Amino acid sequence: MKTKTYTFDEAYQAALEYFKGDELAAKVWVSKYALKDSQGEIYEKTPEDMHWRLAREIARVEKKYANPLSEQELFGLFDRFRYIIPQGSPMTGIGNNFQIASLSNCFVIGIDGSADSYGAIIRVDEEQVQLMKRRGGVGHDLSHIRPKGSPVKNSALTSTGLVPFMERYSNSTREVAQDGRRGALMLSVSIKHPDSENFIDAKLEQGKVT
Repeated sequence: MKTKTYTFDEAYQAALEYFKGDELAAKVWVSKYALKDSQGEIYEKTPEDMHWRLAREIARVEKKYANPLSEQELFGLFDRFRYIIPQGSPMTGIGNNFQIASLSNCFVIGIDGSADSYGAIIRVDEEQVQLMKRRGGVGHDLSHIRPKGSPVKNSALTSTGLVPFMERYSNSTREVAQDGRRGALMLSVSIKHPDSENFIDAKLEQGKVT
């Protein structure tokens, strides 16, 4: 692993030259995709450094299989974003020994079998948080949750419906913000669900479910 570090300005100026004067591209690359540790130290100066990191790590895995591609061959595919442009999370996470990061941008989650118990709902919430901590966007469906007023086997006697759980998942998303950027959450529900109109109305109140 490289030990040389760069200031933001050093990396920005090098990236600006790499991107032929495109200031936005240079700033976005340094801010989001250059290799960093948890203290914000920058270990890559240009996308070329990043592409070598990706090539090294993928070549390491390739060696486990027949007809592996070499590090140089892989670099040729990444270089100058010519043939392969990975998603944001893979560009950040592949070969990154400083941070635990997801190698996929988006996940759809849920629980097999009965998923409308409070315990199941909490497990989904926990899985959502763990994925968002690793830069993953998360989507899940709420159609399994009992409609408001349905009988339940606890002291509450009836279900609260979808909206409180929408708020719960939305709050968890806000709590896992990284660098001021909140996580990405997509909730869905079947139009046949009795609470589907409440689901839609909840989005109309600013700041309630975001």
